[in-house]
Amino acid sequence: MKKIIIIDEDNGNNKNRHKLIKNGFMEWFIYMIGYAIVLICVSLMFNSLYINNQYFGLYALLAAIIIYILNQTIKPVLFYLTLPITAITFGLFYPVINVIILYITSFILGDNFQIRGFIIAIIIAIIISILNIFMEGLVIKPIVKRR
Repeated sequence: MKKIIIIDEDNGNNKNRHKLIKNGFMEWFIYMIGYAIVLICVSLMFNSLYINNQYFGLYALLAAIIIYILNQTIKPVLFYLTLPITAITFGLFYPVINVIILYITSFILGDNFQIRGFIIAIIIAIIISILNIFMEGLVIKPIVKRR
């Protein structure tokens, strides 16, 4: 995700600033919708991942937002705490960090987002990562560039 640095040189003209903030939010929201679609696709592929579809993907969107927040806050801490294990296993431990993020999301959303099993959760985390890469490259970035 791109970070926007705003430098205000126009002495009080906030029109450009609001436009950049609005575009940044819309870009973030498009990313969240894309990641929610990825979560729905993976939940349809595996019975071990359950997302409540009662409200047209609302819980998938909430799960995507929670995962995003956890990836920005808790994941760097987990990465540094498990860096020796990750180095010893040549990076094979890194998907376990993603599984921990999925389990925390499951804990937060309760019955609306459930993940069962540990080994299948690792496979699900890897598939989510791969699908996120494809979704970002093939769908989200072209939409954002078009705007």
